Amino acid sequence: MTIRPILIHPDPRLKKTAEPITGVSDEVRALADDMLATMYDAPGIGLAAPQVGVLHRIITLDCSPKDAEPEPMVLINPEIVWSSEDLNTYEEGCLSIPEQYADVERPAEVEVRWTSLDGAEQSARMDGLWATCVQHEIDHLNGKLFIDYLKPLKRQMITRKMVKLKRERARA
Repeated sequence: MTIRPILIHPDPRLKKTAEPITGVSDEVRALADDMLATMYDAPGIGLAAPQVGVLHRIITLDCSPKDAEPEPMVLINPEIVWSSEDLNTYEEGCLSIPEQYADVERPAEVEVRWTSLDGAEQSARMDGLWATCVQHEIDHLNGKLFIDYLKPLKRQMITRKMVKLKRERARA
């Protein structure tokens, strides 16, 4: 397992639509292992392949409470097949936009269909933090960031902070 570098916004790869994965190979399983290791190391509760520079439709999630047993999930080609009309607002953050948070309103419940690492079709209904997280990560696969839900001024302010952060990291 390798901890991969996480791309920081603005990076053009974060705005691209990821390609579907056509089959579960050893390469895909290795990517999933690396993504889980990277996500836990960050630490985060979700990671999409574009965030580590891979433009394929795979995400990892683990929204289990800190003191509980980990519940890692790997979703290949995930898609939302149903969304509730009820909405939830969560303060979201993103590993590609470090230390920036904002309230985002999303459907409170979603049903998601995906392929698992053993190649089987799966589906689950998710609510609470799991629903928010899976929607956030699927957005990444479609080139959308949580700041895209914000008003333009707030989005520009966060983007400027990220440009400054990238400059500082490049000098270090």
